Amino acid sequence: MANVVVVGTQWGDEGKGKIVDLLTRYADCIVRFQGGNNAGHTLVVDGKQFIFHIIPSGILYEDKMCMIGNGVIIDPSVLFDEINELNEKGLPVTPKRLMISENAHLIMPYHKSLDQASEAALSKGKKIGTTGRGIGPCYMDKIGRYGIKAGELLDSDLFLDKLRANVDEKNFLLTKKFGAAPVSFDEIRAQFEDFAEKIAPYVGNVSMELDKARRAGQHILFEGAQGTQLDIDHGTYPFVTSSNTIAGNACIGSGFGPAHIDHVIGILKAYTTRVGEGPFPTELDEGDEIGDRLQSKGGEFGATTGRRRRCGWLDMVVGSDAVRLNGLTGLAITKLDVLSGHDKLKIATKYMVDGQERNCMPGNIRQTQRVTPVYEDHLGWKEEIDKVRQLEDLPSAARDYLKRIEDLSGVQPFIVSVGPDREETLLLKNPFETK
Repeated sequence: MANVVVVGTQWGDEGKGKIVDLLTRYADCIVRFQGGNNAGHTLVVDGKQFIFHIIPSGILYEDKMCMIGNGVIIDPSVLFDEINELNEKGLPVTPKRLMISENAHLIMPYHKSLDQASEAALSKGKKIGTTGRGIGPCYMDKIGRYGIKAGELLDSDLFLDKLRANVDEKNFLLTKKFGAAPVSFDEIRAQFEDFAEKIAPYVGNVSMELDKARRAGQHILFEGAQGTQLDIDHGTYPFVTSSNTIAGNACIGSGFGPAHIDHVIGILKAYTTRVGEGPFPTELDEGDEIGDRLQSKGGEFGATTGRRRRCGWLDMVVGSDAVRLNGLTGLAITKLDVLSGHDKLKIATKYMVDGQERNCMPGNIRQTQRVTPVYEDHLGWKEEIDKVRQLEDLPSAARDYLKRIEDLSGVQPFIVSVGPDREETLLLKNPFETK
């Protein structure tokens, strides 16, 4: 038995979906523990692309149990769109294959209205870059104790009482503060009565089920969304998401004891990307030839928003932050193939801020915006590597690049991805077979 957490080490979009898909082969249960449908996992399996926003990507395996933990916030319309799409592709999603925590909070229509209205009210330069999907307002209601949980949707009287109070408050904010249109209580009630009937068979106690699985000696895989630098407490605040993205939240967001975690695998893209606003020390500006090549070859568009990802050199200050904050025991290095064809590569090893050396991301956002990365140069390689299946068959410069990442992070690579497809991966060490 082994229990493994997979997290992003950068600003998200590191390729977690593919790594989770690979490790799912060895797991019995796959658990999503935080975030909402502002995140997306893109998988390519046998040339077919699958994009997931809420359902764990392990659902592609028909003999696995997938769970959505209490740390996730759920937009029922997105959830059932995903279920319907998978059903149409011949992958039936039934309550025997998917459980939703009764304590997971629901994204309501007024959350999306507030998200969009509040972002629109911010002046240029102060915008967060929110996806407008209601994530922040939903988490605000959760912390403020106004939220509505999936299990409460099954109690009609309780749900309607909470809905009525929320609609009154949110309409006051929408109309008086933002000058936006109000939401309709009757329309939301009708819509969510339909959702209640559909979601009821899936709702259960995820914490209890995980404990049963652990006691039965099953392998459990926990998957997060976004990345370490988007963590609400430890990221580049306020340009962050509204939940804790680091490994500690795998336990909180699912109801699983931390003493039972065996490995934490950090997904590290071989270069760095970021979607939306916020500091990005190693960014290669749009129009920069190298940045544009990375963006084009890497297919760097957000799985959820379709927005162009900003691209830059590998930032191992960010990588080292992730090692410390998550307690990483192994790395999964993705998109190494995208670097093929470059004569020289750069890795940021430290920062200079106002003339002082820094080895971590500053907590002060204005200092973060003044960061100057200090680079070291590395030889690139010309060869395409998507057909490579053994580490020793990689070009020597690629092996040197991987070794430098290991030296700078102090963490061994367990997995190296050399292409987008499921099979284009080197599994150097299986965390489910190593404690």
